[in-house]
Amino acid sequence: MIQGEITSHILDSISDGVFTIDKDFSISSFNRAAEKITGVKKEEALGQKCFEVFRSNMCEKICPLRKTLKTGKKQIDIKGYCVSKEGRKIPISVSTALLKDKRGRVLGGAETFRDLSEIENLKKELQRAPMRKLESKNASMQKIQDMLPSLAESLLPVLIQGETGTGKEIVAKSLHQLSPLKDGPFVALNCSAFPESLLESELFGYKKGAFTGADKDKPGRFALAENGTLFLDEIGDISLNLQVKLLRVLQEGEYEVVGGRSPVKTNARIISATNRKLEELIEAKKFRMDFYYRINVIGLELPPLKERTEDIVDFAELFLDGAFFRKNPTSDENPYFFNAEVLRYFYNYPWPGNIRELENTVERMLALARSYELDRNLLPDSFFQEKKKHERKQDGDLTSIKKIQERAEKKMLIKCLEKNNWHKGKTASDLEIDTSTLWRKLKKYGIERATI
Repeated sequence: MIQGEITSHILDSISDGVFTIDKDFSISSFNRAAEKITGVKKEEALGQKCFEVFRSNMCEKICPLRKTLKTGKKQIDIKGYCVSKEGRKIPISVSTALLKDKRGRVLGGAETFRDLSEIENLKKELQRAPMRKLESKNASMQKIQDMLPSLAESLLPVLIQGETGTGKEIVAKSLHQLSPLKDGPFVALNCSAFPESLLESELFGYKKGAFTGADKDKPGRFALAENGTLFLDEIGDISLNLQVKLLRVLQEGEYEVVGGRSPVKTNARIISATNRKLEELIEAKKFRMDFYYRINVIGLELPPLKERTEDIVDFAELFLDGAFFRKNPTSDENPYFFNAEVLRYFYNYPWPGNIRELENTVERMLALARSYELDRNLLPDSFFQEKKKHERKQDGDLTSIKKIQERAEKKMLIKCLEKNNWHKGKTASDLEIDTSTLWRKLKKYGIERATI
């Protein structure tokens, strides 16, 4: 009795959930952490079938406890999820072992499970961290990335120019996150999405009764961005009249709410972006020169993806990992990969939609995939309709393509080896090559189990 109480106290002191079952899969013990994770009280769980209390996707497929009772072997760190009493889906890691008496007779089984929610939340946060995601090998982009910390610290207005989809908002978010305002809000507004009359009230807010339908006060984006950053995308599309009002904000640090009677102070930092040539708009009298110089205290020009060929493969693999882990948050590894032919298409495509088009293309391929190897059949038609004049035939292209092929082949070899637990014969058979050929390739790429 005393021994049982000691064991119970020990189990209740650990942070992992633990329960034991008899040979009929009825729960015989249930620790405090198990109560917390599942939301089920110990008194409710005891005597119940484990699959009625511990509702897991593994119960439906291959139950680790059942496998342990059948084979006598432990199951270690099996990933899956369980559903709590409140219906919350919880990512978990499960390990199982036999439960024996002093004579070695099997009494049942024991299962420990760890709540992975915090780890998965951290993964999601990392996936949302912008510049950590898109580290560039391109010289122009590296120069910009090196400048960001000092630019962020200054809090001066920044104008980011570049084609649609080049990552202007990503850079704006990075400036915010690196700045003293990082704990404040980051508020984004696409200026081209609103007509002039609505854009003014969207920016500055309005008072009740300011116009028909204004039945209550509404704060504008400047108010929402207080103590933070306001990102004005497509700034080149706003009217001359609104440019005057924004110019006052930049000069005086204040604005007037629509229908209001007195100016309102703001301390929001303004970062602007456009895909238009503002100098040409100035010449055409469609953009104010004084406003241009106010928003362009610091100017950044983002090159299009077609001029950043050294980044294409890295970005594609990054987007592939991101899309996979969003759909499979409890997985440890992404098994999907691009074959060499797809990477050649990526390299030779002009990417008119830039980074955004690349990300959309990768997500589409993953959604349509029927095997782990992503091939040319998953590419959009635009890749095959592209005219030859758009293909980049630069010096060194053949060398770059060869490197891309070798990179894809090495990744494929490692994945196939891991799938076959590094059995060379099975791996060669899967790849439909001779074992001697496989050995040559492993030597060529320096692939050894200890180095992976």
